[in-house]
Amino acid sequence: MSTGTLYIISAPSGAGKTSLITKLLETLEGAEMAVSHTTRKAREGEIDGKHYHFIDADTFLNGVHNGDFLEHANVFGNHYGTAKKSVDEILNKGVDVILEIDWQGAQQVRDLMPGCLSIFILPPSKEELEKRLRGRGTDSDDVIAKRLGQSVDDIQHYSEFDYVVINDDFDESVETLKSIFIANRTTLERQKLRNKSLLEGLANK
Repeated sequence: MSTGTLYIISAPSGAGKTSLITKLLETLEGAEMAVSHTTRKAREGEIDGKHYHFIDADTFLNGVHNGDFLEHANVFGNHYGTAKKSVDEILNKGVDVILEIDWQGAQQVRDLMPGCLSIFILPPSKEELEKRLRGRGTDSDDVIAKRLGQSVDDIQHYSEFDYVVINDDFDESVETLKSIFIANRTTLERQKLRNKSLLEGLANK
């Protein structure tokens, strides 16, 4: 049976990862975002099961204890994680799954899902990265400085990933991301899974 591929997409803050993934999913069929679990309260407009699976802390920690999560982290007192069952259900439908997580989460997922592919998004320069962070217009200079420092630290881990996409031109970067998915779907191994009967029929004398 044909299964999908698990993709990890990571980036430093300000590289444009979320915008790229959103546009990618508008133009690429057969791919979905994995919906993470979190213990934080839903914000206005957020829908349970669409934006996040909202659960209480005891349920989340029991899941961690039982090994239910591919990756998990505590961010500012709230737990976030990706359930293996949720990912497997999508993959088993033959659909590719995208995990939008940081490099630490990526390390956890690689250990449990060695067949996954990982993509790291980079800005074209540190100057452009700072410009994008300031362009949000929501943070103070101190917060921007901290975010920039954290982003520079995150960038050090780009070499752990299978693919690196430099997000200079947005539309070009979307097409580059899309090409990675399409190329992987046409490898010999994937084609044997997806089109076994066709290939055998064509090769039959």
